[in-house]
Amino acid sequence: MSDPQPSIPSDLAARLAAIEQRLARLETSLAGVASSAPIALSAVTPIPPEPAPLAAAAAVTEEELEFEVGQNWFALAGVAVLTLGAASLLTLPLVGVAPVVPPLAGLGMVAVLFAVSHWWRRSLVVLSSAVRGAAMALLFGSALRLCFPVANALLDIDSWAARLILALVVAANLVIAHRRRSPWLTGLALALGALAVSLVTPAWWALAGLVGLGAWASQVSLKGKWPALALAVVAGGFVAYLAWALGPMLRGGGWHFVKTASWAPMIELMLVMIFAAGAWLRRSEEHDAAWETAHALVNCALGYGIFLVHTLAAFPANLAVDHGAAFVVFLGLAAAFWLRWQSPGATFLYAMTGYGALSIAILKLADAPAVFVWLSLQSVLVVATAIWFRSRLIVVANFFIYVAMVLAYVVLAKSETGISVGFGVVALVSARILNWQKSRLDLKTELMRNAYLVSAFFVLPYALYHLVPVSYAALTWVGLAACYYAMSVWGRNQKYRWMGHATLGLTTIYLVVVSLGRSDPGNRVVSFLVLGAVLLIVSLSFTRARRKKEQH
Repeated sequence: MSDPQPSIPSDLAARLAAIEQRLARLETSLAGVASSAPIALSAVTPIPPEPAPLAAAAAVTEEELEFEVGQNWFALAGVAVLTLGAASLLTLPLVGVAPVVPPLAGLGMVAVLFAVSHWWRRSLVVLSSAVRGAAMALLFGSALRLCFPVANALLDIDSWAARLILALVVAANLVIAHRRRSPWLTGLALALGALAVSLVTPAWWALAGLVGLGAWASQVSLKGKWPALALAVVAGGFVAYLAWALGPMLRGGGWHFVKTASWAPMIELMLVMIFAAGAWLRRSEEHDAAWETAHALVNCALGYGIFLVHTLAAFPANLAVDHGAAFVVFLGLAAAFWLRWQSPGATFLYAMTGYGALSIAILKLADAPAVFVWLSLQSVLVVATAIWFRSRLIVVANFFIYVAMVLAYVVLAKSETGISVGFGVVALVSARILNWQKSRLDLKTELMRNAYLVSAFFVLPYALYHLVPVSYAALTWVGLAACYYAMSVWGRNQKYRWMGHATLGLTTIYLVVVSLGRSDPGNRVVSFLVLGAVLLIVSLSFTRARRKKEQH
C-alpha cells in the first residue's frame, strides 16, 4: 500500500487561493497598462511635453517676435540713431571752437563705445556687435572731420597727412572686422573705405586704394564663405569707382566726370578681374552655379556699364583701345569660367559682354557702311567661339543681333554697295559651322541653322536686286539657285536644294507678277527662256534620280 498524501490545512489553502487571486488581478492590471500608456514608467522617467496646438504656437511665436523687436531691433535702431546723432554733431561748423576739439571729442566717444562693446561681448552679443560697428563708423567720421572742409578743418584733405590718417583708420576698421569674423562689420569697414577712396586725390592714390580694398574683400568673402557679402562687394566696388569718377561733384564741384586720368578705365577692368577671381577660385565643394551666374551678372552689368558710361563721357578718343581691352578681358573670363567650371550662365554673360565691347570698338574705328562688314565678320567669330563654349544661348543671342544688324543696314544705307552680299555669305557660313559642329552644341533641332539659311534666302536676292540692273535681276537669281544646287551636291545636304527650289519659285513669281511691263522686252524674253530651261533641267534631274532609286 502507498503512503497517504498529507492533507493541506484549510487555512493554508485559503491563503494560497487569496495569493492566486491577487496575482491574477496584478497580471490583468499590468496587461492593461501595457496596452494603453506607460503610466507606471511616468513616475520614473518624465515624458516630454506634447506639442502645443496651433493657436498656442502662434501665441508663443507672437510673444517671441515681440521680445525680438523690443530687445534686439529697438537696441539696434537706438544704436544707429545715436551714431547718426554723434556723426551729425561732428559735421557742425562749431564756430569759435578749436579745429582739434570735435575730432578729439569723437575719439573720446569711440573709446567709450569700444569699451562698452567689449564689456557686453558675452552677455549682450547682438548689442555688442552693433556698438562696435557704431564705434568703427565714428572713428572714421572723427578722422574725416580732421580734414573735410565743413568749417575749420585742421588738415587739407589733399595733404599727405590726411591721406595717411584716413588710410590708417580704414586699415584699423578692416582689422577689427577681420578679427571678429563678422560679415556685417566687414561690409561696414569696406563701405567706409570706399567712401574714403571716393574723396581723396590724386587718382593713382584713390584707385590704388580701391584695387587694394577689392582684392582684400574678394579674398575675405571667399575665405569666410560669405556669398551675400561677395555680391555686395562687387556692387559696392563699382559704385565706389563711379563715386570717384564723379568726385568733383561730391566735393562741391559741378556735374562732370574726372577727365585727367585716361588710364582709369583700365583700373576698372582690373577690378572686374579681381571680383571674377573671387568666384573663380572657390573650391569645388562650394561651387554654386546659380550664385556664380548672379555674381557674373552683377560684375558684367555694373562693371561694364559704368566702364561704358565713363569712357563715352570722359575719354571718347580712347574708345577703341579701351573697349578692345575690355573685349580681351571679358572673353578671357568667359574662357576661364568655361575651362574650370563649365558654367553656362557665367560663360554666356562674360562672353556676350566681351562681344558688346568689341562692337563698340568696331563702331569707333569704322564708319558706315563699312562698319557693317566688320560687324558681320564679328558675327562669324561669335558663332565659332559659341561652339567652343558649347553655348546655345550665345548662338541664339548672336542670331538676333545679326538680324538687328541687317535691318539697321537696310534702314540706314542710302545705296547698296555689296555689303548685303556679305550678310548673306555670313548667314551661309554660320549655318555651315553650326551643321559641322552641331554635336558640340547638342542641338537637337535644326532651328538655328534653318534660321540662318532663311536669312540668307532673303538677304542674297535683296542684295542682287539692288546691285544689278532691274532687267538682269531674274537672271542673277537663277544663277543664285544654281549655286545652291551646286552646294547641295558638294555638301550632300538637302537643305541647299530646297533653297534652290525656293529661289527658282521666287524668280518665277518675280517674272510673272513684277517684271512684266517694267523690264526691257529682250531681257525679259531671255530671262523667261533661261528660267524655263533651268526648271526643266531640275525636273529631269529629279526624274532621273527617282528612276535610279526605284531600280535599286
